[in-house]
Amino acid sequence: MLMLSEQACIARIKNRECFHAEVADGAFTVKIDEYTPVICAAIHNGHRLRDELQKSFLLTKQERYFEEDPYTDELISSFPIQLIGNDSRFEYDLNRAKTLSTYFKTAWNKQVWHKPLSQKQRSNSHRKHQSFYNVLEAIIEVIETEFKNAIVFDIHSYNYKRIEKDTPTFNIGSGQIDVERWGRVVNYFEKQLNQIELPNIKVRAATDEVFHGRGYLITHVNSHFDNTLVLPTEVKKVFMDETSGDAYPLVLEDLKAGFKDAISETAAYFVRRYGSKKSVRKADILSSNIGAEVINLDKQLFSLSRHIETLNFINPVNLTAQRNKFLKRNSYLSPAFTYRQLNIDPYSFREQLYKLEVDNILDAGIAQLYRHVIDNLANKIDLLTTIGTDDFIYNSLKYYGEPSQTDIANARFLLHLKPENNVDEQYLSADQAVEYFRQQASDWGLKCRVEKSAKIVAKAMVNNDKALLLINKDARFSNKEIHAFAYHELGIHMLTTINAKQHPLKVFSLGLAGNTYTQEGLALYSEYCSGSLTISRLQTIALRVIAVKYMLEHNDFVKTYHALLNEFELDKAFAFNLTTRVYRGGGFTKDFLYLRGFRDVLALAKQGSIDNLLVGKTGLLDFDVINELVERGMVNKPESLFDLSYKESGDTVLDFIVNSLY
Repeated sequence: MLMLSEQACIARIKNRECFHAEVADGAFTVKIDEYTPVICAAIHNGHRLRDELQKSFLLTKQERYFEEDPYTDELISSFPIQLIGNDSRFEYDLNRAKTLSTYFKTAWNKQVWHKPLSQKQRSNSHRKHQSFYNVLEAIIEVIETEFKNAIVFDIHSYNYKRIEKDTPTFNIGSGQIDVERWGRVVNYFEKQLNQIELPNIKVRAATDEVFHGRGYLITHVNSHFDNTLVLPTEVKKVFMDETSGDAYPLVLEDLKAGFKDAISETAAYFVRRYGSKKSVRKADILSSNIGAEVINLDKQLFSLSRHIETLNFINPVNLTAQRNKFLKRNSYLSPAFTYRQLNIDPYSFREQLYKLEVDNILDAGIAQLYRHVIDNLANKIDLLTTIGTDDFIYNSLKYYGEPSQTDIANARFLLHLKPENNVDEQYLSADQAVEYFRQQASDWGLKCRVEKSAKIVAKAMVNNDKALLLINKDARFSNKEIHAFAYHELGIHMLTTINAKQHPLKVFSLGLAGNTYTQEGLALYSEYCSGSLTISRLQTIALRVIAVKYMLEHNDFVKTYHALLNEFELDKAFAFNLTTRVYRGGGFTKDFLYLRGFRDVLALAKQGSIDNLLVGKTGLLDFDVINELVERGMVNKPESLFDLSYKESGDTVLDFIVNSLY
């Protein structure tokens, strides 16, 4: 971070330069990533007291902290223009006029100074107070010149335990706002604040209930500028222990994300209403630059985790031999699968994973996305280290979950349907399938390889690290089935593998939290869009849900195999493959997610475009952040190989079936 004088800072602002600096000997921080109509200020965030005042200061650190507004800088950390006070309000209060900004002897009924400050001491404090407002004026002048109007979010926090009534989580003070002119923006901001969700806290926003916005910042701006709205906002200290000053990290994290949405939505509304552009989105309010702290963490995470691919370790290395043995010997002795050894030190991996400095990421939404990924990877390494042990099934449940009663009901519904009659259908061999997929990849312009494999359980599988489509050497595909697999494996899995490599952020190659559920749901949805989804295919997906259910109930390969074989009159080889899928590793619950993912992606597609899910190995959990990253230009907008917008297939029976899933 730069250290600049007031004059140097103002010169950069007048030249429209972007910078991040401490100003006036560190009295306050200015961050400008882009020039937008939105300024965010946290003027009481600071805790510093210059050395010459320490001897005369009577309050304890805790007493001082109690009246300050810690963590308010974090609430505005996502925004391109920030002004943050670093000095304590007890040295000088930026929300009081300059001559009143230094407390003579007492404040809040407590004696502050052993003896009154000297004129020289007061002058030094007033100089820093003046510097802050000179810089603020310079910023607003530039913004009003460029955008005509500006909006300032003046963020504070307040102690509530001493107030003997129910108080709002957020209080907007309108005492100095021209409500006839700006009132709709005030109401809109209150509405957005009311939408914030915090863990175990009932959120309520109000205007002028506890504070009326009579501070000096809005007074100063109102007296100098005609086209700038200031929104003084107090946040109840529900994100910390107001007495000790200890933060509640989970509340603070959700509050930061909620504040980001509330401010950016309100700012976009303000610009649409009072600016020349009428199609401004909240993403347009935020910076389009990826911070260096994000790039650095992303590189570290990718370097650490790039080779942790579950299916590389979960597929048995002796699958063919065990299948032949099982099917030839009356199927009453469970296979003894063996697995590839894990070439990763799990202890070192976890240690390095949780050393990654996510707190350095200023954007709240991006920080949450990376936290989700890190937690996901920690669970994945637990899964991989227990392959072949009794603990594996527990870690699989932790990582993937288990089918709900709704999932099972949907599966049973599908399995009661009458499948299509495919008696006369022609089948393609694995060799023929390889040629088909190679041609389809070429037609779609996908640069990838297609090869046969004897080491996979599925009929086809994409190796993300190598951009390689593997075809099971024993697989046979009907004409409609191979068309579906092309859309599934190449049109989604391979496309998202290739797309992920085009972005500066490698996290989309690693996979976001919930990427398995999302990817498989999206891939099945692509089969539906292509007109190649069949009742038989849906029943196969439904059988996987039941197989997971039986695996969890039986914990016995042979018992599950025979239950599936007899209840659903399956082919022996198919029943073995189905059972193997859910017992590999020691109890693999992933397979129930295909049906749930399809249902949820279908529902999402009915609401609007889902194309941004194609940027890489995405997850529905962070879909809003993904959309925002694309809109901000941080991630390239993906192009689908085919239309993913929702429309009925024209097969009335199939349309009725898929829309009946709940």
